[in-house]
Amino acid sequence: MKRKAFVAFGTLSAFASSAFAAELVPGGTAFVENRAHFDEAAFAAKVGREATIRQLYQNVAYRPGVLNNIKNSLNGLRFGFGIQPSRIAIASANQGPSSAYTFSDYVWSKYRIGEYFPILDSDGKPIGRNVNLRRTSAANGPSDPNLPTSPFQDTSIEALQQRGVIFLTCHTAVEEIAVGLVKRKYAPAGLDPSAVAADILTHLIDGALVVPSMVATIGVLQQRYGYTFITIQS
Repeated sequence: MKRKAFVAFGTLSAFASSAFAAELVPGGTAFVENRAHFDEAAFAAKVGREATIRQLYQNVAYRPGVLNNIKNSLNGLRFGFGIQPSRIAIASANQGPSSAYTFSDYVWSKYRIGEYFPILDSDGKPIGRNVNLRRTSAANGPSDPNLPTSPFQDTSIEALQQRGVIFLTCHTAVEEIAVGLVKRKYAPAGLDPSAVAADILTHLIDGALVVPSMVATIGVLQQRYGYTFITIQS
């Protein structure tokens, strides 16, 4: 969020209810994103770039193993089929609980995302941050894709983004999550769903692209841009 704008309104709720906020919040502040607040040019530039092959992964349930599948797609297409990296376009279409892939640590902590869904660690405790975000390899690490320390084996969101993967965030999903956070008292007292949604949408990870509705976007990606559809929920 642009801090100066927020301070000028004094409270998050006051900011979210202002007309000014609609221009600053990705996708706007209405429950249903309208075209006036959808950055369709940025969307088209990212998903419509020149490519030999385009894939989209629909993610609903929070199953981080899908990040490994995306990594395997990239490696298979590049090293097995010999397609140049610049000619591979992969989009991660996140909705429902998987929206949390694009939530910053701020959102995970403030709204107790791991407890809300729930998303638990190996000890059964709620996760308190976006553990899939940070890269686990050096950007200039080993170029041999067979080495476990190679960037080509890094399944972090940052590493996949560096390889060109587009991480999409569903505006509708965020609005629905915000309603649940308020109803179940995971949001700080005094915040309404609109304010919570605005807070989340202005604190996404770098590079996340907000779309109006993921199920609608998947149709557009398939029909208009020629993306093939993959969904892996286990």
